[in-house]
Amino acid sequence: MTIRVVLVDDHAIVRTGLKAVLADAPEIDVVGEASGGNEAVDLLTRIAADVVVMDLSMSDGDGLTATREITGAGDGTRVLVLTMHAEEAYLEAVLEAGASGYLGKADADRDLVEAVHAVARGEIFVQPSAARVLAQGARRRDEQATERARYERLTDREREVMRLIAEGYTAPEIGEQLAISPKTVDTYKQRVNDKLGLTHRADYVKLALKLGLLQAPTG
Repeated sequence: MTIRVVLVDDHAIVRTGLKAVLADAPEIDVVGEASGGNEAVDLLTRIAADVVVMDLSMSDGDGLTATREITGAGDGTRVLVLTMHAEEAYLEAVLEAGASGYLGKADADRDLVEAVHAVARGEIFVQPSAARVLAQGARRRDEQATERARYERLTDREREVMRLIAEGYTAPEIGEQLAISPKTVDTYKQRVNDKLGLTHRADYVKLALKLGLLQAPTG
C-alpha cells in the first residue's frame, strides 16, 4: 500500500530536499506541498493524505496550530513534525497537539523514511534523545505531583507560614502578619518541616518555586 504524504515547510528548497529523500522509497508518494499551516489545512480539504510532514515555525500559520486542526479532523491523517527545535517544551507541545512523531531536520536524510512508515502504521516516532527528554519530563512531573500532594495535606495556616518563610520573612514578621506569636510560628514551621521534609529556607524557596507559589526572580 502506498503512503500518501504532504510536505509542509515555508522553504521550497527544504521541501525539494525532503522529496529527494522520500523518492528513494517507492512505497511513499508525495501528493502535495504547502508553504504554511493555513495552506496545509486548506490543501487537505481537497486531497487525501496518510502522513503530513510538518514544520513548526512558518509565517502563514504555525505548524502546531495546523497539527491540532489536522489531527482533530478525525479523518485519520497523521502528522510527523520535522523541525530544527529539540527542546522539551516543543516536543511535549507537539505530542499534546496530536502529532504522531517528532524528527529533527538534521536527521531527515537518515530517518525520514523510517519515521513516515512508523507514523503511517499508527506508531509514535521519536528519536532516542527525544525519548530521554520525554522520560525526564515525565519524572519531573511525577515528582511535582508527589510534592503537590504532600503540600495539599498542609493546613491553610501551615501553607501561609511556608509561603512567608519562602519569601524571606522572619518568625516575628510572620507572627505580626498572621496575628500569632513567633513561638506559634515556630510550631507551624516545625509541622511543615516534618510533613515536607524541609530543613533550610533554601528548601522552602525551591519547593515554593516548583509549586508555583513564588515567581522566579528575573534579571
